[in-house]
Amino acid sequence: MLTAGFTAPSPPLLSPGNQLNSQIKCSGYCAAVGISMRSKPLGLDLQSQPIVGRSRKRSLSVICTAADMNATCSPSGQTQTVTHEAITQLLVHGRIGEVERVTKETNVWVKINLDGTGVANSSTSIPFLDHMLDQLASHGLFDVYVKASGDIHIDDHHTNEDVALALGTALLQALGDRKGINRFGDFSAPLDEALIHVSLDLSGRPHLSYDLNIPTARVGTYDTQLVEHFFQSLVNTSGMTLHIRQLAGKNSHHIIEATFKAFARALRQATEYDPRRLGSIPSSKGVLSRS
Repeated sequence: MLTAGFTAPSPPLLSPGNQLNSQIKCSGYCAAVGISMRSKPLGLDLQSQPIVGRSRKRSLSVICTAADMNATCSPSGQTQTVTHEAITQLLVHGRIGEVERVTKETNVWVKINLDGTGVANSSTSIPFLDHMLDQLASHGLFDVYVKASGDIHIDDHHTNEDVALALGTALLQALGDRKGINRFGDFSAPLDEALIHVSLDLSGRPHLSYDLNIPTARVGTYDTQLVEHFFQSLVNTSGMTLHIRQLAGKNSHHIIEATFKAFARALRQATEYDPRRLGSIPSSKGVLSRS
């Protein structure tokens, strides 16, 4: 599956003198593009050791410490050159989706980095929704940027919906062909008396099963009916199967917040790389895409 070697060295993008910057996580790139590394290229120092750091990096086991080498890889019989620049692009920038959705009712811009550090920067004009998007970023370790304006003088419905639609589309973009990912995620999150279970599958088939019993009609000014509508909209554009179950809870704020936390952790599991999969698509069909 892989023929590895090197071309004439190019100027190093990363400083070899800086250990953190000069370590190229080749297995992460190979997992992303569907390549398994079977041989050691001349001049590349491959070390098998655990990586401490962000969640994506913890799933990798191989570090290439040459800062100026290229590897020629042949995934599925097609030769391509994996350059240092390409590896750096993945590591520095991550899997990113960016969407702008403009209608007569709203103007929404969303950007998500699945390989982020938990940066949250959301301004939707709906304070409670901003708070929930912060949970998605913090507990998923995604970088989430959302800017939205809309007809909230009527109510929050259209803005809530369009933010979720754009977020789902951005997620779809960031996932790409979904090679090498875990695909499935499952997490139960407690918040005081509330306990919420979320299970999801990045299957390409949109489905929402929603079972929350939120006791009040509003949390602050936020209409609690919009929680289900948010997840339905996100499911529709991202193409995920999502199950949400309330196992306990009496406080509306706690129930909703625990839901977003559980969703974030489950999505984090599903989007992370499985190093044993070696870049293959996690489906017996050989394809995972939004139909």
